[in-house]
Amino acid sequence: MNALTFEQLDAFRAGYENDRAARTATAAMAKTELGELAFLPMEAAKLNGEFALEVKTRGITAQEKSGRCWMFAALNILREVVAEKLGLKEFEFSENYLAFFDKLEKCNNFLEMVIASADKTLDDRMMEYILGGIGDGGYWDMAVDLIRKYGVVPKYVMPENYQSSHTEKFRKLMNDLLRKDACVLRALAAAGGDLQAEKQRMMAEIYKAECIVFGEPVQRFDFTYRDERGAYHADRGLTPQEFYERYVGFALEDYICVSNSPTAKTPLGALYEFHYMGSMAESNIRTLNLSMDELQELALAQLRGGTPVWFACDSGAFGDRKQGVWDPDSFDYEGLLGGAELRMSKTDALEYRQSGATHAMILVGADFDKNGSPTRWKIENSWGKENGRDGYFVCSQRYFCEYVYEAIIDKKLLSDAQRAMLEAEPVVLQPWEGSVL
Repeated sequence: MNALTFEQLDAFRAGYENDRAARTATAAMAKTELGELAFLPMEAAKLNGEFALEVKTRGITAQEKSGRCWMFAALNILREVVAEKLGLKEFEFSENYLAFFDKLEKCNNFLEMVIASADKTLDDRMMEYILGGIGDGGYWDMAVDLIRKYGVVPKYVMPENYQSSHTEKFRKLMNDLLRKDACVLRALAAAGGDLQAEKQRMMAEIYKAECIVFGEPVQRFDFTYRDERGAYHADRGLTPQEFYERYVGFALEDYICVSNSPTAKTPLGALYEFHYMGSMAESNIRTLNLSMDELQELALAQLRGGTPVWFACDSGAFGDRKQGVWDPDSFDYEGLLGGAELRMSKTDALEYRQSGATHAMILVGADFDKNGSPTRWKIENSWGKENGRDGYFVCSQRYFCEYVYEAIIDKKLLSDAQRAMLEAEPVVLQPWEGSVL
């Protein structure tokens, strides 16, 4: 191991002091946010304009200070089904209702994984993964599992509250409780005790805590609304499952996650499956790992058919929240940092954890050059109307290729070869290996 020497520091110092541009950048950095300094407005302006292909949507949602983007995106797609079917100008599902059960299922899965790994040492890779705890985030498959099991309700039936919109503190407390429960379960396992009986007590404690924090989920409710013509409608005493079957009826099982994750562990052209900390105990995550060209063509085909596309990307890469732009060419971070080279290939960025899917939204449009190739994509976000362009964002084609990792596609759009991959036995990954997908 070679230590830094003072001779090296002298050389570094001279290199900085003799670089006039670096000194100018130092002055700028003193009083301005780094992202604003790196932003190139005339490059971002190239992304302005109308979109040749566009799916109209009804309204912008706001996840506030929570990590429920994947759930908002899924429900926003279903929202369009209900609004179109009933002739509504706007509609929104209760994200709080579904998030209640998401947390409950994640806690149950955590405890089940603790029980299944009770014989492992704490420094075992699986135990390290489990004790990382639960979060707000998730995959499309998780939203599907929740909706199938618990149904959905309109937002007015179980509205947001402060805690559902600001989840950091409760999430920290819940992970503290879960880790304490893990300690108790492992000690009980060593003593030969009844683990499931103890887990039942723990889950009752968690359920009560969630009711206090988020409100108790409804079991039956009245659905009342006025359509675009002003006619009043009422359907009373519905369960959330009945509401889904009667007013949504979206065939969730017809959709599959298509990913572009070209790593050594997850080669393209295969179906992968893994059990995630955020899954239900009885469920797994599946994804068909394809080339970016294939993912792109499938997304365009779905948009042309009039259905938005749930997708996941790296929202921290080359984006401006207020401007509503994601584009590597619109930010000169490398020049601002004195010429340091930051870019990596998509494979290297995934394997070295420089990038990965951090946010889910829905694609609602695309524009093309004179040859018909896409140049930019329109996005409905869940960061409220005050961000982007009344809540809508745009990304460049370069960003799409480099930083989009997943899209949810109707299986009927798959080619015969892709459908054959879907029917093959999946490659099973360890839970922590699924993070690159």
